[in-house]
Amino acid sequence: MPARWHKEDEEAPAKSGAFSREGRDRPLAHLVLWPHRSLPRRGFAGFILATFALLCLPLLAVLGSIVLWGLLPFLMGTLALLWYFLERSYRDAQLREDLRLWHDRIELVRTDPRGRRQEWSANPYWVDVELHRAGGPVPNYITLRGGGRQVELGAFLSPEERETLYRELLAELARVKR
Repeated sequence: MPARWHKEDEEAPAKSGAFSREGRDRPLAHLVLWPHRSLPRRGFAGFILATFALLCLPLLAVLGSIVLWGLLPFLMGTLALLWYFLERSYRDAQLREDLRLWHDRIELVRTDPRGRRQEWSANPYWVDVELHRAGGPVPNYITLRGGGRQVELGAFLSPEERETLYRELLAELARVKR
């Protein structure tokens, strides 16, 4: 699953005192989510090269004739479109969701590929995590409700990954609420 949990062990702060939050600036749990990348950059270069070679193969039969110049723009246009859409897929995959949990706050920051940030925060004690098996935009749709709003989490993950994330999130929220 394209997700990574960073968890802090609970321990007494070095300077203890009533109402002191010193040393508690770091969250107890931090989840980072990103879309799955099935084709790494190195594979991208190999795929484009192999596609170019396979597109050039039929051109060998018409080498030296006027038909070559009729087919060449369409074949190279196909390769250019393939390149463009794969690059766009890489750019869209720069989406990132950061979920941070403290005893008194839960915070979700979603950064889209253009760098725009959407933020949500609430008290974890009052946050409801829901898994919508049907009826959402995607199967096993996860929402967090609290702070007067409802937000989605991990809509770009597969249904199985969202179900696993749901169980992990419930466990972490239970740990933080103690």
